[in-house]
Order: sequence, then structure tokens, then C-alpha cells
Amino acid sequence: MAMEDVWLYPRPPAIEPVIKQIRIEFAGHVIAATGAAWRILETTHPPVYYLPRDAFVNCELLPGSGASLCEWKGRAAYWTIRAGTETAERAAWSYADPLAPYGPIADHLAVYAGLMDACFVGDERVVPQPGGFYGGWITSDLTGPFKGAPGSMGW
Repeated sequence: MAMEDVWLYPRPPAIEPVIKQIRIEFAGHVIAATGAAWRILETTHPPVYYLPRDAFVNCELLPGSGASLCEWKGRAAYWTIRAGTETAERAAWSYADPLAPYGPIADHLAVYAGLMDACFVGDERVVPQPGGFYGGWITSDLTGPFKGAPGSMGW
């Protein structure tokens, strides 16, 4: 297995299609699955995976509170995910009109893995990026350290 060092990811971040199947489980259901995701690769961060909105099934996507601004991608809106009787507030985010060259992630959502039951890249269950702000997914082919851990905010 080829290892990826997140410290070698570029700035500004790269965008690339994902070849593997992406799956998200929440409230005992598969709420999203796709072979048509994108990933953003930014220095010191594990990849963030963006799934097409139509990949989300067995759940409701409700507008969440607040917004944020990414210097690279633009203005992000947040989403609450509801499935059955469970709700995850601000569990996902999206860019309605992302800046170039990130246009392919328009109408796609990224999800905080730590707020879901499980997220998978291929057959591998991911580990959420440390901290509560960043939403990267850590897989066994990545080396860090990863931004988000205590003491890393100044990186």
C-alpha cells in the first residue's frame, strides 16, 4: 500500500475524484453511498470527502445554523442530518458556489465522520480528524501528524 504524507499535500489544496466507494452509516442505516465522490487534499489535513447530494438516502438533510468561509473554496453552509429518531446537528457542510478550481464539489456534501455511526473509504472504516472543526477522514494509508490535534492550531 502506497502511503500518503499529508504534509506533502499542496497549498492551495488539490481536488481529485475518488475511485473507491464511499459509505456513511447513521442511526443504523446506510445514509449515503457513492462511487462518485471528490476529495480535497490540503497540507497537514487528512482528505475531506465530498459526496453528491443525491447519494444521501434514508435521511433528511436540513439546513443547519451558521456558515463559515474558506479562503480556498468560499462560503460554506451547514446541514443537520436526521435519520429515524436520531439527529446530528451541523454534521455536514457544502459549498453552493465554490471558487475555482473547486467547482466539481458544488451540490456535494462533506460529513464529520465523528458525528456518524461509521464512515468508510472502500472497506476501511475511517478515523475522524482530531478536534471539532476540521472534517478530514483518516485512513491507514495516511501519515501525519494531522492538524486539529491539541497544539496544532498554529500550524
